[in-house]
Amino acid sequence: MDFVTRRKPVEAEARAPGSHHLKPTLGWPQLMAMGVGAIIGTGIYTLIGVGAGQAGPAVILSFAIAGAVCAFAALCYAEMASLMPQAGSAYTYSYAGMGELVGWVIGWSLILEYTVVCSAVAVGWSGYANGFLASHGWGLPAALAAGPWGATPGVIDLLAVVITLAVTGMLLIGTRESATINFYLVIFKVVALAAFVALTLPGFDAANFQPFMPFGFSAHEVDGEQTKIGVMAAAAVIFFAFYGFDAISTAAEEAKNPGRDLTIAIVGSMLACAAIYMLVAAAALGAMPFELFAKSPEPLAFILREEGYPLVAVLIAAAAVIALPTVIMAFMFGQSRVFFAMSRDGLLPRELSAVNARGVPAAVTILTGVCAAAMAGFLPLKFIAEVANAGTLAAFIATALAMMILRVQRPELARPFRTPLWWAVGPLAIFGCVYLFSSLAGLTQVMFVIWNIVGLLVYLAYGRTRSRLAGT
Repeated sequence: MDFVTRRKPVEAEARAPGSHHLKPTLGWPQLMAMGVGAIIGTGIYTLIGVGAGQAGPAVILSFAIAGAVCAFAALCYAEMASLMPQAGSAYTYSYAGMGELVGWVIGWSLILEYTVVCSAVAVGWSGYANGFLASHGWGLPAALAAGPWGATPGVIDLLAVVITLAVTGMLLIGTRESATINFYLVIFKVVALAAFVALTLPGFDAANFQPFMPFGFSAHEVDGEQTKIGVMAAAAVIFFAFYGFDAISTAAEEAKNPGRDLTIAIVGSMLACAAIYMLVAAAALGAMPFELFAKSPEPLAFILREEGYPLVAVLIAAAAVIALPTVIMAFMFGQSRVFFAMSRDGLLPRELSAVNARGVPAAVTILTGVCAAAMAGFLPLKFIAEVANAGTLAAFIATALAMMILRVQRPELARPFRTPLWWAVGPLAIFGCVYLFSSLAGLTQVMFVIWNIVGLLVYLAYGRTRSRLAGT
């Protein structure tokens, strides 16, 4: 049973020539853009409507709560990323702080989170793109517009596959090059959100905020329905709109100055996105009663059209289409680095951690892209996508626990960034994540458990005996 307790060393291994290590090519601007690119995506463009339908005007409080939980978690991530500037994010931190078995569970959860997010966002992008093509008379045949289990069943969601593979190709070009493309795309979508706020704030009507909390605070079901309502129910869903900063920590090994760059990027992207979300939510709620835009699949564009800005509404929709590939890029980058770290540690085939001349783990990046493309093209994602939230919450809890454990067991370690009031921030992050997890739909929780049971069987059959630490 030594596999339960054996731990990954906190100290980084020496970078031997030709070894399985990544090149440090990223500064804090590229890392922060990666975080903003991952955080600002489908969340603010669509979930503001879903959240308003669950919480009413108090959805702005839901944004604040979800953002606060993520902020606590981000502070824990910042310390661990600067302490252990190695690929793998929460998987690596859990492995070092709590042992190999916990590390595997968290790594397996991250594989689910990142791959499903990539696939789900690709399907969302395909929906926007198919709508745009159809409006210009270039619509794809029904067989190529959706997978077999779509609302309108087809054969394959071709555009979802294409965008997923295109992002894979960009990542293969090189880490720095793909980060630069992401940087400019992020600027475009932030400018689009600023335009939304500038146009809607002048017509702000405080009466739209009454009653402020029509569905109460705690998450609860109505008439036995699966969907919960209440401020916390909305926060549990809106949480999806905030996570993404954890993808930054997967790039720890590729940061030029980890102690400085990772801290600025993780904390900075969270603060920037929280401020943007709160401002956009306030502007949307002030523009019209939440009942009017809550059911729209494109609430921000809907509000602008109703306010008499049809051209800007088109631009906002276009910004959403441009925003989605940056989300795919950030999460696919993170997924490939988690795969890379687990492979390098022997828990997955070690051949996957080979790095090419451009400093990219090409094999694992291609594997990630192909798996995400296959899911986006063929598989039903309606229910599976919700499990991404559960996997992320598990990773956040594990990172906070690892931070606190190492503070107690290894106080002598040099920490370029130290979580302020760690004895309070860590427990608050854990409590917040546990509460959000309890607010998720029961089916989501069950699917998360099933996924990890499958993962445990894979670990016992393969990783347990092939781990680099086996026998040490």
